[in-house]
Amino acid sequence: MPWFRTASNNSTAGDHEDRLSNPVGAERDPSRVVTFSDAVIAIAVTLLILEIRPPEDTRHLLKGLRELWPSYAAYFLTFLLIGQMWVNHHVMFDHMRSADRLVLLFNTLLLMQIAFLPFASAVLANAFESGHGKRTAVVFYGISYEVAAIQFNVIWEYARHGRRLLAPTTDSASAAAISRRFHPAPVWIAVGTALGAWHPVLGVAVLAAFIPFYWWPIKGEIASIKRSRERAGGKSAP
Repeated sequence: MPWFRTASNNSTAGDHEDRLSNPVGAERDPSRVVTFSDAVIAIAVTLLILEIRPPEDTRHLLKGLRELWPSYAAYFLTFLLIGQMWVNHHVMFDHMRSADRLVLLFNTLLLMQIAFLPFASAVLANAFESGHGKRTAVVFYGISYEVAAIQFNVIWEYARHGRRLLAPTTDSASAAAISRRFHPAPVWIAVGTALGAWHPVLGVAVLAAFIPFYWWPIKGEIASIKRSRERAGGKSAP
């Protein structure tokens, strides 16, 4: 698949002119961006397990394994949260027809933050294992996710602005549904982080509650896809 996206037969002359006049550089096929991003995210979740060190005292191995529960919890929480980012990253780029220079920059910054998360997870686990610095660790962990959540919104809203980078099959209702899903994330994480500065366990619980909500399907996006398929089926019918 070519790196530079070429105009399709269905593209209008106006669309082609808009691409050529893009002030932030030529627009590229987003599939390469997704492939590279998948690789970085896969490495990040793999690094999580490397942060869990087996007990050194094998004479009391069972006790040592039990005492590692904060590492198991941090691994579980962070793996699912990064998994959410992977899913939402595909949601974004599945609805984008192209990526310009700013998208590439924003996405690089997002990947840099995702690659940082295993370290934040290790800090959180170590603090709960030692019993010291738990408030600071939760705040540090929360801020790490807060930055990533803001970056997601920046990428999507930039791509959505004026529909310049969105796929023709993505209608306004679908784009708005995705925005409604992304927008609460920074607020939710900020609340969990603030609560963690007061009560670390409560802060982690609020951040963990983030998981089921963001794994839930985006109804507006699904409805839009169904409408697009119905229209396509109607056009192809004899």
